[in-house]
Amino acid sequence: MSAELLINVTPQESRVALLENGCLQEVLIERTSRKGIVGNIYKGKVCRVLPGMEAAFIDIGLEKSAFLHASDLTHPSLEEFQSTIPRPTLQISELLYEGKKLLVQVIKDPLGTKGARLTTHVTIPSRFLVLMPDNNNVGVSGKIEEGSERERLRGIIEQLRTEFGDEHGYIVRTAAEGISEDDLRRDMKFLRKLWESITKTSLESAAPTLVYSDLPLVLRVLRDMVGEKISKVLIDSRETATKVIEFSQKYIPDLASVIDHYPGERPIFDLHGVEEEIQKALQRKVPLKSGGYLIIDQTEAMTTIDVNTGGFVGSRNLEETIFRTNLEAAQTIARQLRLRNLGGIIIIDFIDMLQHDHRQQVLKLLEKSLERDYAKTYVCDVSPLGLVEMTRKRTRESLEHILCQPCPCCNGNGFVKSAETVCYEVFREILRAVRQFDARELLVLASQEVVDLLLDEESDSLAELQQFVGIPIRLQVESLYTQEHFDVVLL
Repeated sequence: MSAELLINVTPQESRVALLENGCLQEVLIERTSRKGIVGNIYKGKVCRVLPGMEAAFIDIGLEKSAFLHASDLTHPSLEEFQSTIPRPTLQISELLYEGKKLLVQVIKDPLGTKGARLTTHVTIPSRFLVLMPDNNNVGVSGKIEEGSERERLRGIIEQLRTEFGDEHGYIVRTAAEGISEDDLRRDMKFLRKLWESITKTSLESAAPTLVYSDLPLVLRVLRDMVGEKISKVLIDSRETATKVIEFSQKYIPDLASVIDHYPGERPIFDLHGVEEEIQKALQRKVPLKSGGYLIIDQTEAMTTIDVNTGGFVGSRNLEETIFRTNLEAAQTIARQLRLRNLGGIIIIDFIDMLQHDHRQQVLKLLEKSLERDYAKTYVCDVSPLGLVEMTRKRTRESLEHILCQPCPCCNGNGFVKSAETVCYEVFREILRAVRQFDARELLVLASQEVVDLLLDEESDSLAELQQFVGIPIRLQVESLYTQEHFDVVLL
């Protein structure tokens, strides 16, 4: 399956769209204003040691000095001790002094009045591995539970370390489950080159200075796509295209030949229909080609997906119609999960199927459609209630959370009170106000919809109320009010 990457770069944000056979599968967005510094590596200088707190403040070139605790500090004199032998307790004043230069990595962004939190346990991630330059251990992610697979991966890493004469430590990430030795070899080569570059920069630079920042989105995507069949990479920024080509020639030479600058006047995302697909991915309802549709609701606890036949009547019988709708829905769901980047618990309510064979085929197609998803997924069997429960690993914020915010009208509920309901609330508020305060006249400020209803269908009720309270009631439209918002003013 051929894949294309479209990259749109502006000063405010970078966006990457992954297309497979011309169909949008994934969108990644990084906004300049929200970029953190976690993962960045600095050559820092100790500006103050605090023995009482077993900590030190390090100048890494930011506005506020960063914080390094003794527990996050490595030292050559401590590395000779194995995990089974108690490490000697050294005071931080014995390890650090003012003016000392050291390589540190940010593990927590600055927050409020506090500076960044640092560690000297440097780690550098790639798609399948994490490099640990300051030790020589090999670990495997605890989420890879199969014993034979853990041993296979550990054996490959040990073999590759011998092949490269590499004494660094590595952690095999969850995404490496089931992947080949060649993929791991490419990742290890990439990390070794990157660490050599960091070491060289650190030796040549004065402190404080930024030695390495986690790759920007555009380069990070290419790093994570190592080994994928990418037929074309189009970038609408000439400057970014030049940087990406240089990066690829150095670290991913196989990919450099397919990267090109897009010079067209028409926006690159418009040209391939990506903007329209992004807008559709923010809607609850997803139409199916057959005439059926999905309803996707993202909540705090889980995501629910309901499958409906809609206008699809089929050509044979009801069971066949339902089966075909569910098959199409299974493929669409897999794509929507990836496109919207929905994670956590996902409950799918397929249309009830009577035949066991049909249920199994739909489930099998769902699992097959999820195979190309970079996020780890786990699908359970059909439950007694006819629901399919599954999980998808959260890798980043969902598309909706990146692009949207809770509705100011409904406060994120997804619905607002009807105009009729608000009218009756207005009536109750008028009675409450008249009983508590003396007034010569009442002024009701409300939205256009509510005022229209009060003057039309509810005009008789309003007249009766006015006669009951014995004072005039005036209505005034406030264009900035939402349908739920109103005020009763005593004049």
